[in-house]
Amino acid sequence: MTLEFLLTSLVVVLLPGTGVLYTLSVGLTRGSRAAVAAAFGCTLGIVPHMAASILGVAAILHASAVAFQALKWAGVIYLLYLAWTMLQDRSKLSVDEDAQVEHNYRRIAVTGTLINILNPKLSLFFLAFLPQFVSSNAVNPVWQMVGLGLVFMAMTFVVFIGYGFFAAAMRRHVISRPSVTRWMQRIFAGTFVALSLRLAFSDR
Repeated sequence: MTLEFLLTSLVVVLLPGTGVLYTLSVGLTRGSRAAVAAAFGCTLGIVPHMAASILGVAAILHASAVAFQALKWAGVIYLLYLAWTMLQDRSKLSVDEDAQVEHNYRRIAVTGTLINILNPKLSLFFLAFLPQFVSSNAVNPVWQMVGLGLVFMAMTFVVFIGYGFFAAAMRRHVISRPSVTRWMQRIFAGTFVALSLRLAFSDR
């Protein structure tokens, strides 16, 4: 593992994407504990893509237009569904997280996992990204790629928690103003729509 890999991974993880947006929205509306669940789910959603890249399945996605398009449109539909559910959410928000025990953290984590699983670009990213940092004289390059992938996942989890905690810290200022809360919901929903459109028009 090199410093170049760590710095490159950090830059990639810090870039705002669908997972970051979801974690921010959960932290803002549900609090820090829910943000941890979202970060965990988004990180878990990396596993299939990392495994696909290591096993060469990502190459199939790259070669097969049908497979890529099927996964891509599933992701588009799911992002639009998230935007719709966010706009439909009329639940009253509370700053007291202990009063919010009814929130299903497992469902939040599953949603975060699906967000990343249904993004075919991640498989292609790992297919192009990980091999660049595998040593040419590695005894077992597969296990080296596994190690690099696990480090990338750990960085993702830590950074996403940071994003989520930052959003959770802003909850009191947002929740005390219902109009601001509503506009934030619209902004997040609109961004999910924008991300779905970007994914819809993306090529391999």
